[in-house]
Amino acid sequence: MLGRLIARLEEDILCLLLVAMTLLVFVEVVLRFGFNTGFIWMQELTLLISTWLVLFGASYGVKVGSHIGVDAFVKMLPANGRRILTLVAVALCLFYCGLFSYGAWVYLKKMHLIGLEMADLPLPKWLAASVLLIGFVLLAIRFLQVGWQVITGQTDSFSLADEAKESMHLAKEVADQEKRS
Repeated sequence: MLGRLIARLEEDILCLLLVAMTLLVFVEVVLRFGFNTGFIWMQELTLLISTWLVLFGASYGVKVGSHIGVDAFVKMLPANGRRILTLVAVALCLFYCGLFSYGAWVYLKKMHLIGLEMADLPLPKWLAASVLLIGFVLLAIRFLQVGWQVITGQTDSFSLADEAKESMHLAKEVADQEKRS
């Protein structure tokens, strides 16, 4: 139950970020091109929201398997080979997330000490940039989950989007519809 609640919350946050960014861009375009005016802070807020959307969405993408991967070689390996290679990839991804998380921590600490604010918004810069640390920690958690699934035998590789398979499925549906017509 807690897992479903967290998943729902995660999806709601992503939807809220996307809607907010879309509305901000729409209002800014209407104001700028319709009334030759606008708000300076809207552009900075839109950039901030898009950053949150991308980094927060990256971890969600790992969770639901929506990232595209080049896995033709991996699919040719036996199950144990896929598992080993996936665990190596998970370790490398965790190392990458660790490097970025450490760098984000150092950066945020310095921004907090300096006390800078954003250029157009009355927000401390460290608070706005905290998405760097949050996003990479969430991404590391997702990679740990994938690693655990591989170790426990629930899967033998990353679940990735398979565009070729999806395209063939869509082509078959279109062909079936044409036959019916």
